[in-house]
Amino acid sequence: MSEFLLLYRSTNEAHQAVMGSPEKARESMAKWRVWFDDMTAKGQLRNMGLPLQRTGRVVRGPGSSVTDGPYAETKEVVGGFSIIEARDATHAAEIASACPIVALGGSVEVRPVMALPD
Repeated sequence: MSEFLLLYRSTNEAHQAVMGSPEKARESMAKWRVWFDDMTAKGQLRNMGLPLQRTGRVVRGPGSSVTDGPYAETKEVVGGFSIIEARDATHAAEIASACPIVALGGSVEVRPVMALPD
């Protein structure tokens, strides 16, 4: 088994449509809880992670230029992350396909976690 990072992405418009009112936010969070509970029961959820604010800064280049972000060149924003355990990348993508954000027009980026040498 290997660890994989799931990065949850959506547009600001999609986020607002799902979280724009207390009732919509409760409905959305209930779906996420069911998904997290299912992964936990199957021993797949290593770290639930955290949601992220929709704004931030990007620091790049040798001069460490700072721009408003998170990423000006894309419409999708990383809204949070989790770490799961899966047999391989195909299995991790299968797990990610059940994420509630996918049904709402968002996406999940699946990245293998690299093991560092001792």
